[in-house]
Amino acid sequence: MAGYCLFSTPIGACGIAWRGDAAISTRLPDDTPDQTARWLASRTGACRGTAPGAVRSAIDAMIALLEGEKTDLSDIECDFGNTDPLSLEIYAHTRAIAAGETATYGDIAIALGGKHLAQRVGQALGRNPLPIIVPCHRILGANGRLVGFSAHGGVETKLRMLRIEGAKIGPGPGLFDDLPLATRPRH
Repeated sequence: MAGYCLFSTPIGACGIAWRGDAAISTRLPDDTPDQTARWLASRTGACRGTAPGAVRSAIDAMIALLEGEKTDLSDIECDFGNTDPLSLEIYAHTRAIAAGETATYGDIAIALGGKHLAQRVGQALGRNPLPIIVPCHRILGANGRLVGFSAHGGVETKLRMLRIEGAKIGPGPGLFDDLPLATRPRH
């Protein structure tokens, strides 16, 4: 039987559903904790419960990450159900991106066989059943653009999570960025 619970984080009440020791779904905060709980229950058929030890450890790690620690969530056991093989590969590549780092949809597509897969990468991440654990918020559009995020709050939530992790977003500093925009004439 599947269970779920909510947990408090700096970005709000997140949720996790599990079967045994494996996470089957996570949810970033909705407008209210009740909405988050209803979504998890309806999507997974889970009943509210107390997280077993391995899931409690996963929750603690997610909270630490959302508090700004460079926490590695790649060892959290996940059950993706009957997810197709290409999506599983996309999730594996996404899970390998460290906290504070980013990649583009194109980067993952190239790693999987070619840029022609970029749209497929976006579709799989749009259906990501385990946000935070599969850190789809670390995936950016071409040239580092903040695009598409299916969680409540959209791109603003994505940006907030990236800032918590200390990720560099957008192009790096330019040659003249440290110069003042204008200087006062000397008298």
